[in-house]
Amino acid sequence: MPGWLTIENGIVLPMVRRGMIANGHVLIKDDRIIAVGAGPAPEREGLVRLDARGGLILPGLVDAHAHAGHGLTKGLGSAAGEWMDIAGRIYARATDAAFWHAEARLSALERLMCGTTTAALLMGGGPDIMRTETPEAAEAHLDGVRSIGVAEVLAVGPNRPDGPAQYLAWNGSKCREIPVSPREQLAVARRLIETRGGDAGGTLRLAVSLPVFSAADLTVVGEEAPAALSRAAHRLAEETGALLVQDGHRDGTLAAAAATVGLGPRHAVFAHAIDLTEADRAALRSSGAAIAHNPSALMSVFGRCPAPELAAEGVTVGLGSDAPAPDRPFDLFRAMFHAHRYHATHFRDDALLPPWQVLEMATIEGARALGLADEIGSLEPGKRADVIVVDWAKPHLWPPVEPVQRLTRFANGADVASVVVAGRVLMRDRKVLSADPASVLREASSAYATMIARAGLADRFPLLSEGLLQ
Repeated sequence: MPGWLTIENGIVLPMVRRGMIANGHVLIKDDRIIAVGAGPAPEREGLVRLDARGGLILPGLVDAHAHAGHGLTKGLGSAAGEWMDIAGRIYARATDAAFWHAEARLSALERLMCGTTTAALLMGGGPDIMRTETPEAAEAHLDGVRSIGVAEVLAVGPNRPDGPAQYLAWNGSKCREIPVSPREQLAVARRLIETRGGDAGGTLRLAVSLPVFSAADLTVVGEEAPAALSRAAHRLAEETGALLVQDGHRDGTLAAAAATVGLGPRHAVFAHAIDLTEADRAALRSSGAAIAHNPSALMSVFGRCPAPELAAEGVTVGLGSDAPAPDRPFDLFRAMFHAHRYHATHFRDDALLPPWQVLEMATIEGARALGLADEIGSLEPGKRADVIVVDWAKPHLWPPVEPVQRLTRFANGADVASVVVAGRVLMRDRKVLSADPASVLREASSAYATMIARAGLADRFPLLSEGLLQ
């Protein structure tokens, strides 16, 4: 049970006014931070002391955009287009509750071991295939994440109106076709948000997802048309107070949405946002919405998010992984490095996105993007106790100077030594305490094998040897 806990004997980066404490502590009671200060924490009855061993103590990282399901579709395809087709087929026709539970545990374990304590995930993805035709997939996912202990915002919502009208529902070796309607998916999303929107002490929350539509899409009229669906999703977010999430804005879509249906409530985050027009940027500034910048994503290959410019214009910009498929992990340290190189290369100026700013994007700015800055993203009294320790007694991080520069330019997820979420120690000195990693891998392997067979991919993607899991 949580009680008094201190993380001490390390360099504390509170992410408040870009200051640091050379030898400090974070004092925690139950799930809340009580104090942040210099030296060891004062004694308390029953106090547990976690020794940072001279490492770096900072807020848990915040991943502003990722996907559920992708953990078991990594590398399934020779290029982006083929992976998209395969992933869409899998999500719509080859998964069951066991898949979503296993994949959630696998992805949550990866995030935990990389120091990401909160992430915003879409319930599906690829070619806009959302598993919200019934509540079962999302409920299985949430149960899987809860078993690992990290925090999450899960976005649930409809497919595009021109998306698949039928999914396969599996029961063992038997399956049946079930109809999928965007309106019915919105009704399921409402039920999930109203019944599961804030369980597990607030570490698991739900949001509303909505596909991105072009200007031409939004001119179509009718109850099932994109404009009507957008307004219905906006109403759901407003009525429930949930975050609104859209994945894939680009080249005029923000301005088109603003002009026809609006951009939804101010509590919204738009992922990718590449090749924005001046009208897009003006609409974004006036909306108050945030951007989830994903420098490692495929969309960042095909276009550029003007993240530094948006931040200079007052737009909140958080950092996302867009993980964990087809070709990138949940490692936000890697994304921090990519963010700097991506924009430094574009402008031929390596002074862009200096280390402090990049680290803020992965902590407090990510929290602001998700509407959670009052809860997480910095180490301050009253906030939820989400804290990580980075061991920097490593050759690639040495000598031990300039800690923020080391974190954003040299560190990787494997350098995270300990993780605390809501006051609970989930990993200590690289030993996961909240789950048995081998059992997570075995469950994921079983779900993967079943999924590959159902999708008709067994000849192309052979299964792992059992010996690897013993």
